[in-house]
Amino acid sequence: MASSRYHVRSISLPSRSHPSTLRIEQELNKFKTLDALSRSSTGSICTGLSGLEELYQRMDDLLNMGSTQQVLSHNQNEKCIEELLDGSVRLLDVCEITKDMLLQIKEHVQALQSALRRRKGDSSTETTISTYISFRKKMKKDSKRLIAALKQMENKLGASPISDQDHHLCAVIRVLREVNMTSISIFQSLMLFLSMPVSKPRQGKWSLVSKLMHKGVIACEEKQENLNELEIVDAAMCEGLNIEKTQITNKRLKALETSIQELENGLETLFRRLIKARASVLNIISQ
Repeated sequence: MASSRYHVRSISLPSRSHPSTLRIEQELNKFKTLDALSRSSTGSICTGLSGLEELYQRMDDLLNMGSTQQVLSHNQNEKCIEELLDGSVRLLDVCEITKDMLLQIKEHVQALQSALRRRKGDSSTETTISTYISFRKKMKKDSKRLIAALKQMENKLGASPISDQDHHLCAVIRVLREVNMTSISIFQSLMLFLSMPVSKPRQGKWSLVSKLMHKGVIACEEKQENLNELEIVDAAMCEGLNIEKTQITNKRLKALETSIQELENGLETLFRRLIKARASVLNIISQ
């Protein structure tokens, strides 16, 4: 498992917190305690997505405050508002793309489960494995492209200077920026999980795979506690769908399917929160 850690880049919250932003700042501070969570763990990513849901709930409360709506509707710091709205669109795009990627990998995992139920180590099974590995390689490339896009978003966020004429307005814009930055960080973690290196399948037919398993694969199994669910399934596919260890292989596939479903659920909830937050800001500034 990768040793990378969550890192939520700070763009400096106000030195004096405004009363209206205290609750959302408290939620933001929770993310700074996630340093011990590994980026490659689906459990930690789900924790991050759950935290984002709470964070966007607090942001919704902030945007519904009359004082917040008043300062935002005056169209001060217009460039900062445009920056935030542009960031929200990009986050929605990333969220939509990621949901589609998760749906596809879940479909591939289900196809592998079906192949295992057929209990045939024939060419159709090998074709299913080959298709899965090809998809994983494509997903790795797509994920890396999204990581690069997220890095660009991160670098642009906070580029527009904030006018310090109104302390409340400054506080609101800064915490909204922090929310976007935190969202970017969680998406980066998810992309790192999906871009894990794809194991290379062993060469040869099914019988050769079985022989090779006893020489090297068993040792790998002892290290599986250091792998995430995606890497464990990759390792299984390199062995071939092990008919002799059907229950173990089924367990691996089921664990990955369950993890993917949890990530999908978290992303779906986040997607709705992102849409609601964007709509709230647009409604406020159009008043």
